[in-house]
Amino acid sequence: MSFFKKLFSTDKKETLDKGLEKTKTTFFSKLSKAVAGKSKVDDDVLDDLEEVLVASDVGVNTTLKIIQRIEKRVAEDKYLGTDELNQILRDEIGALLSETNTGEATEFEIPKDKKPYVLMVVGVNGVGKTTTIGKLAYQFKKAGHKVVLGAADTFRAAAIDQLQVWADRVNVPIVRQQMGSDPASVAFDTLQSAVAQDADVVIIDTAGRLHNKINLMNELTKVKRVMQKVVADAPHDVLLVLDGSTGQNAFEQAKQFTAATEVTSLAVTKLDGTAKGGVVIGISDQFQIPVKYIGVGEGIEDLQVFNKYEFVDSFFK
Repeated sequence: MSFFKKLFSTDKKETLDKGLEKTKTTFFSKLSKAVAGKSKVDDDVLDDLEEVLVASDVGVNTTLKIIQRIEKRVAEDKYLGTDELNQILRDEIGALLSETNTGEATEFEIPKDKKPYVLMVVGVNGVGKTTTIGKLAYQFKKAGHKVVLGAADTFRAAAIDQLQVWADRVNVPIVRQQMGSDPASVAFDTLQSAVAQDADVVIIDTAGRLHNKINLMNELTKVKRVMQKVVADAPHDVLLVLDGSTGQNAFEQAKQFTAATEVTSLAVTKLDGTAKGGVVIGISDQFQIPVKYIGVGEGIEDLQVFNKYEFVDSFFK
């Protein structure tokens, strides 16, 4: 099928295959039980398949879309065998993801006409937010860009210290203040410093809690407004980091944050330690916000640009 038109780099693909191993094994073991003893895709098989997809954290709405697509295939081709179900699922999930013009990238890229390119990162504590920032800094630096980090998640000393560890590890400058400082003030200082250093990329760590939607909204709005005094159209991307291993809770966090601020892209982390990798399919479909990055391991190289062709290929390999 034309959906699978990409050639994958071997190392990246092996890491992705390994990272999705738990999800794939659990999914196909459930699928095998659902079709055991059946030869034809009928209503019973579709009911069982629906349960398997929901249990794999694809999400109810996205699951229903996939089932409807398969029902249409069954209606057109009066006899579909259960041995073909794997390929049909692969095709239909691939087609569903291909309806959004996202997940096409293969490299860590930034727009050439934005300098500095300002990336604001949001997400609750514990989802891998700071680690994602550190790995992004590494990838952008590796691509030849000058990177500056801003520690504006100021309500937790650990968040500032953890970002400092990553800045030291990747060897990029960081702008920080004391715990409890005004996040907008840190963001302002970071952008001023980045402009003075002629940096290419600025990554601002913000909002490590969902204490109150209104407070969060006000805080993020203020951070944006203050940044725009230095870089008129900042931020260029608001990246929400979600922990893929939490399954449906990741959906809930996505709802909360998208209600509080304009999220423009997503990173889904910790997919290697969970059987809930189907959450990437559901979140990508439900929120119509591009999944830009996925975390498939603990290594510094294990944050990948999300490519839907590679993802579906690994999921159904």
